[in-house]
Amino acid sequence: MTVDFIISLDGYGAAEGWPGWWGMESPEYLQWLDDSPEKGDPILMGAKTYRLMSMFATSGEPGTEALTAMPKFVFSSTLTEPLEWANTTLVTGDPVEAVRRLEQDSERNLRTLGSVSLCRTLLQAGLVDIYRVVIFPVITGATGQDRIFDGYPDVRLDLVNSRTFEGGLQLLEYAPTVLEGPPGTGV
Repeated sequence: MTVDFIISLDGYGAAEGWPGWWGMESPEYLQWLDDSPEKGDPILMGAKTYRLMSMFATSGEPGTEALTAMPKFVFSSTLTEPLEWANTTLVTGDPVEAVRRLEQDSERNLRTLGSVSLCRTLLQAGLVDIYRVVIFPVITGATGQDRIFDGYPDVRLDLVNSRTFEGGLQLLEYAPTVLEGPPGTGV
């Protein structure tokens, strides 16, 4: 399973008043997304991400067209069926158990889209194989929302892939290992 985040340099997943992709949807990055062999993989997301991304998709935000065709699983205790965004399934139970079942039943890799608390839960449960972050070259300290790493456990990240896209976007892929505490402390 892959965790996917797009973030500002200071670790925010969104910012008040900023457009999607922070207005920096580089054609090279969008082409990489379009060419990705993962683009048909099922996407996991929470209710907040679902609301935001379905709004972007229905308003024609660049780069979101393909999301509509993808299978999506939304983990929520607040949303109710039927969900309006095509190819979306609502999951109301324990996300860890649900993802374990989905992994057994799916021939494709699962991946997340945003969904800070869902990703943290799946990481802590040891279900994340790849932790991918695309860093956009902006600092949104005054308007930033959804700090990605707050509340996370300590995690060692081993770099397995990296790439720079036009406009200075940085893709970093890591194999994560959740730690019980700082290395060498025996904690």
